[in-house]
Amino acid sequence: MTYGDGLSNVDINALIAFHNRNKKYATVTAVRPLARFGAIELENSVVKNFIEKPKTESGWVNGGYFVLSQKVMKYINSCNESWETGPLPRLVNENKLVAFKHEDFWQPMDTLREKQILCDLWDKGKAPWKVNINKSKNIYPLNRNAQQ
Repeated sequence: MTYGDGLSNVDINALIAFHNRNKKYATVTAVRPLARFGAIELENSVVKNFIEKPKTESGWVNGGYFVLSQKVMKYINSCNESWETGPLPRLVNENKLVAFKHEDFWQPMDTLREKQILCDLWDKGKAPWKVNINKSKNIYPLNRNAQQ
């Protein structure tokens, strides 16, 4: 499951294998986005280091890519319920959610600026999320009959 408002080069095979190994009901892809602004390190008002758009200091965030078992359905109370404020906290409370750490390319597309970043990567032929179907033989097949 994905929100569909971002792009990534998450290894889907590795994500699904991680989910299956951990035997939980749900797996979220955790990412560390670039900070929006450059960071500076100060010592007594003297700049000791300047880092242009470092990985966020706040830690891991929800990257918006999930693997879910059928058992997740019992955590959804209604179609109008927010995934983040309903099922996810309930899964966390019952220790049924694990995080797959993805440390490679991930970019949300929540703003016009972010859309332009992604369009520029595509136009320059440098889109890390692009998969050449002819060369990729290990795309995990969708198995609607899997029992988990």
